[in-house]
Amino acid sequence: MDVTPIRMNPPGLPDAGRLGYAQISVTNAQRLAFVSGQVAVRAEGTPTPDSLEAQAGIVFDNLAEALAALDAEPAQIVQMRIYVTDLCPEKMEVVMPQLSGFLNGVQPSVTGVGVSALASPELQLEIEMVVSLPA
Repeated sequence: MDVTPIRMNPPGLPDAGRLGYAQISVTNAQRLAFVSGQVAVRAEGTPTPDSLEAQAGIVFDNLAEALAALDAEPAQIVQMRIYVTDLCPEKMEVVMPQLSGFLNGVQPSVTGVGVSALASPELQLEIEMVVSLPA
């Protein structure tokens, strides 16, 4: 069974495709994996860097590890939620290129949320994802 979601950007909605994501993702999967929000914390417990750019690098490394553990790839991501502290255009300019590189042309449904804080004061970014898996 193909577990790659169908991506849709209906003409009656804003063109999310030009921004690198889809308005709608449809999956036929019988199994979904819900990956908890990943933050800039490494398994070995090294200190969290101060810069958003460095934190994003760790977050995307952690997401890649989660996909590997699922034996999945970005094409199977149905949805991602991105939480950024004190969200502003400048911060999205830091995060979005790394997101684009991680997705490598795949366009899942994506939601960006500005938050006042995350689980620890030094954290600036958290990303969760839903992944379609074969039965």
